[in-house]
Amino acid sequence: MPPPDVHLKMTVPSPWVTRFAALIRPGGRVLDVACGGGRHARWLLERGFALTLVDRDTEYVADLADRAEVVTTDLEDGSPWPFSGRAFDAVVVTNYLNRPRLPDMIANVADGGVLICQTFMVGHERFARPRHPDHLLRPGEFLTTVGGDVQVVAFEQGRQPMPSGRGEGVVQSLCAVRGDQPVALPHPLSPA
Repeated sequence: MPPPDVHLKMTVPSPWVTRFAALIRPGGRVLDVACGGGRHARWLLERGFALTLVDRDTEYVADLADRAEVVTTDLEDGSPWPFSGRAFDAVVVTNYLNRPRLPDMIANVADGGVLICQTFMVGHERFARPRHPDHLLRPGEFLTTVGGDVQVVAFEQGRQPMPSGRGEGVVQSLCAVRGDQPVALPHPLSPA
């Protein structure tokens, strides 16, 4: 991941998230996993969505506590998943990889809901942190992880400009929906 100061100061949402947010039910409930500085939460709140934010350090989103549910917890310490039994119209996770928690995140996607994921993959280590293989997806890993639980509607992987504006990175992006009906995909150049 970028150094904490860079990651937490990012304010522009990922184009992947803004594109596929069009698939979220208007006014729907969204879980922002490892929310960091809240760049996606802030953007989604402005568009009328109800947000639940979770991170181990929520100091950087404390200003949102009057408009969103803010949950402070360490997602990697083996504690029970704090959202078991809850359903969200979207689960958003970017620049974060915790393989044991992926099934939990997928389980939180409501019927008709959307899973929007984007994080670093093998090859990224040549450009920036993270460099350890445990923190980098293998080629196509998102596709094999979601399995038959949700319908993949968009997937890409490869080099692209970093959201921090600092060079390139190698990422994997996935959007999936819970349901078996065809989905009208938002155009990549459509304004959000």
